[in-house]
Amino acid sequence: MQLSKTEEELMNIIWKQKKAFMKDLLDAYPEPKPATTTVATLLKRMTDKGFVAYKSLGRSREYFPLVKKKDYFSNHVNGLIKNFFNNSPGQFASFFTQETNLSKLELEELKKLIDQEIQKK
Repeated sequence: MQLSKTEEELMNIIWKQKKAFMKDLLDAYPEPKPATTTVATLLKRMTDKGFVAYKSLGRSREYFPLVKKKDYFSNHVNGLIKNFFNNSPGQFASFFTQETNLSKLELEELKKLIDQEIQKK
């Protein structure tokens, strides 16, 4: 399941804070801050989707992530590879290295990472 762009923005705040009350979430937004009702609606949708849960403490709710950031983005990237690159990681890697204007140093660092993964296998 995917998050909308606004849900992803809020999810990034929750991942960063690990646990947060509504006030903490609102404080973490840059200006102009969204309305409390907007954030509450996003939290409800994200709870319904299984990305966020909360613990009731009196009249307040402390929100926390149910999905790890790494898992979400791994799923997202795998979906991109499947849907836009014919399920070919090689096509994705080719596109990524040619179209992202990586410097020579960045390409060398990427090559080191790939070489390390090859050694592991």
